[in-house]
Amino acid sequence: PQRRPGSRRGAAGPVAVKPLPKLPRLGNPRRRLRMAAAFVMILLVVSGTRLIQLQVTDSAAYAAEALNQRLTTEPLPAERGAILDRNGNRLAYSIEANYIAVDPVMVKGDPGELAAKLATLLGRRASELEPLIATTATPQGDPIRFAYLQRGVDLAIGDQVRELEDPGLIIGDDERRVVPGHDLAANVIGFTGGDDGEGLGGLEAAYNEWLTGEDGEVSYERSQSGQPIPGAFYREEEAVPGNDIQLTIDADLQFNVQSILEETVQEHDAEFGSAMVMDVDSGEMLAMASTPTYDAANPFDVESDEVYRDYGTQATVDPGSIHKAIVFAAALEEGCIEPDGTMHVEQSINKGGTWYEDGYPHGDAVLSLAGIIAQSSNVGTIQLADCVGKEKLYEYQLAFGLGEPTGVGVSGEAAGLLQPPELWSGTSEGSVPIGHEGTATIIQMAALYAAIANDGVYVQPTLIDHLVNADGTVEEEDEPETHRVISAETAQDLQYLLQAPIAAETGTGRNAELENYHLAGKTGTGSLVVDGEYAPGNVTSFVGFAPAEDPQFVVAVSVYVPGGGGGGSTTGEAFKEINEFALGYFGVRPATEPAPVFDVWG
Repeated sequence: PQRRPGSRRGAAGPVAVKPLPKLPRLGNPRRRLRMAAAFVMILLVVSGTRLIQLQVTDSAAYAAEALNQRLTTEPLPAERGAILDRNGNRLAYSIEANYIAVDPVMVKGDPGELAAKLATLLGRRASELEPLIATTATPQGDPIRFAYLQRGVDLAIGDQVRELEDPGLIIGDDERRVVPGHDLAANVIGFTGGDDGEGLGGLEAAYNEWLTGEDGEVSYERSQSGQPIPGAFYREEEAVPGNDIQLTIDADLQFNVQSILEETVQEHDAEFGSAMVMDVDSGEMLAMASTPTYDAANPFDVESDEVYRDYGTQATVDPGSIHKAIVFAAALEEGCIEPDGTMHVEQSINKGGTWYEDGYPHGDAVLSLAGIIAQSSNVGTIQLADCVGKEKLYEYQLAFGLGEPTGVGVSGEAAGLLQPPELWSGTSEGSVPIGHEGTATIIQMAALYAAIANDGVYVQPTLIDHLVNADGTVEEEDEPETHRVISAETAQDLQYLLQAPIAAETGTGRNAELENYHLAGKTGTGSLVVDGEYAPGNVTSFVGFAPAEDPQFVVAVSVYVPGGGGGGSTTGEAFKEINEFALGYFGVRPATEPAPVFDVWG
């Protein structure tokens, strides 16, 4: 019999058979290939698009960013011009040095440890250096790629910093100011300072723009080790050096004048002083010394800023009796007295309720003009001023340069105080002629006596001989301003009469007498005004010229002595010594005739 599907027969009867499992449906290989190919195409399109964006659209931006990460721009400091004396000796100049800077982005290691290592080398506190090293960005988020740590360091120090081998440290070419004379004419020359070496005092400040060159810069690519990448981007703008200044000062003469002044100040316990030598014909300042002074090579190691002051041009004082030369010149020019004339001079005179007396006791006497000058008679000078008249005397004061700066070239030069007649007080007719109730600088008084020595022609004092461009070409200075103050005849009479204080037996400047040369000059004892009141002691001075018969140089010495003292006794020796050195140094022939003999009494 026929068996039914799904069953089978056995011995015991039919057996049930399980159906076969259903097989999975086979995939379509063509469909899979199409899907894989589509996915790969999408990846290629996305990658290609991004590649095009990187290589074409954004390539410039990414290249610029990469360049900026490697690029370093460093300054090329310009050499500062030199200051020379009249003979070309360098008084201040710059030498090769290094600057130490940092690229904070490139610094490896701990900034604190690096700062500690640099502190001993650079002479700065680690606490000052660490913020410069550690600060990698500005407050606005811009990266900091260059910051000075120290400028003007020795080349040997630069080599030691280089041995630290930190890629963030930059050692570049720089300069350092050198002042070989240290305190020689320091109050005139001045000093530099700050990160940029800017002039901060004296001529360094007054002529800073002329002395300062134009800095350049160099840009190049650095590797991760801090080294320049050969053949990579490099651009350099060369620095333009500064220009030179040649002064009228003679370094050798300056040294001796400064030494004599310092000895005088120490010997008489003076607080400050100044001394100078001026060429009669040209107005050139051959020496300008001040004390106290400072080391211009180390200008910030001082106890007080007062040491920076040039007392010859910036200290104003009552000139005292050295002012009397104006009265004598005016009296001779206006015909109030003849050179060989005499006057009746009492021991004292009253002006505005104040008695003015002569320091030399002579009672009621007749004095010659030479005697009035020799003994520095206050009474005789006041009587001559009465003859001249206060308006006329004021005109002579202006003509001789009082009341305004000389324009010698030192920044901060003082004008002094010159009272016009309408502002005179009741005592002014007694005080003004003898050098009080008004102030002046010692350089103004030196120029005054130079006008007398120059046959009556005032020549503006000058400190600058000429300017020298960086290429060596010379820019001549303008000729100093000149004007006639008194006639040549009056000036020559005064040249003779001003020998009396030194040559006459009763002269106030006897201790300035110099063997083999005839000197002319006048002593003075003035006052110092501090905070509107007269300070204790005196400002003593001696101003004159030599040789008297053919004047070549004006010498002026002035010191403030709190303990008091006279012009002749305090500054006479210094006046003599400076003249002695200057006359010998410049080869001036000694006198061939004996000194004149003056008849003091009429």
